[in-house]
Amino acid sequence: METFYSLYPAVKHTHLTFILLSVVFFITRFVLHMRQSPVMDKKFIKVAPHVIDTFLLLSGLTLCFMIKQYPFVDAWMTEKFLAVLAYIGLGVMALKGDRNKFFKIFAFLGAIGWLVLAARLAHFKQVVLMG
Repeated sequence: METFYSLYPAVKHTHLTFILLSVVFFITRFVLHMRQSPVMDKKFIKVAPHVIDTFLLLSGLTLCFMIKQYPFVDAWMTEKFLAVLAYIGLGVMALKGDRNKFFKIFAFLGAIGWLVLAARLAHFKQVVLMG
């Protein structure tokens, strides 16, 4: 029988897959939003990102428990958590509200920047901003 920890590679690859899906959906939704496409009104486009991000969060929490490193305990994990929150916040600003196009593009690029920081932190596990 496999132990919980022997499933680490499968959970990690699942998490990476959900990250890819989430980012692709974010970029696609941003492009559709900027073009004011009627596709943005489709139920699938509205629901799928929430489902993907829920599984992304669950796989991320599972990885935290597997590697025994947690936000607000381990500095790199805290910084990654805050980077993900910034990514989400800027992503919401890029896709919602009555802002002008320049602001939305700026928010989109900022969100991608925070995402890159989160990826760097996950890979190297060394703090960048709080170090």
